[in-house]
Amino acid sequence: MTQHDDIIIQAKALADRCMAEPAGDEDIVIVERQLGRFPRGMVSVGARCVCGRPLAVVTRPVLPGGVPFPTTCYLTGPEAVKAASHVEADGVMRDYNDLLAADETVREAYGRAHELYLAFRHELAERLGDSEEHIEGTSAGGMPVRVKCLHALLAQSLVMGPGANPIGDLVLERVRDEFDPSVCRCTVE
Repeated sequence: MTQHDDIIIQAKALADRCMAEPAGDEDIVIVERQLGRFPRGMVSVGARCVCGRPLAVVTRPVLPGGVPFPTTCYLTGPEAVKAASHVEADGVMRDYNDLLAADETVREAYGRAHELYLAFRHELAERLGDSEEHIEGTSAGGMPVRVKCLHALLAQSLVMGPGANPIGDLVLERVRDEFDPSVCRCTVE
């Protein structure tokens, strides 16, 4: 089996999981409170806090009204958002970009994260009847060549699990004292 085949299998399994458990009314209400706005195009909750509240959602490739939306894995949990913002404010993205440039293993894993993101979004698009033509080849967070948005990369790690995105995994490890999906620190009811 090739790496591409493995990515397709993972993407299909992720899409199966999301489509099997669509966002419920209670999830939508909680995410609306988390974001301070209605969560347009929300397909499912991709990751939850240990208490059950949404941490990251899966969003359609095309929002209502036909707006292309490449950020399929979207961080919503206020504690997770705040923790990722602190890492960005500390200037750590520069360090992650340096790591990406210097470490071939990390660069290859980050490239796989990009391919998995695209394959997952494609699976969703196929199942939901959405077009990807305006966002084809675009994933999130600067992938595959740079680190641009830690929120998006952390969301991918939360939705897809450990090993899906090496930078997202590094962010999660870095913020464990402030945010950890296995420790409830939720403030939004």
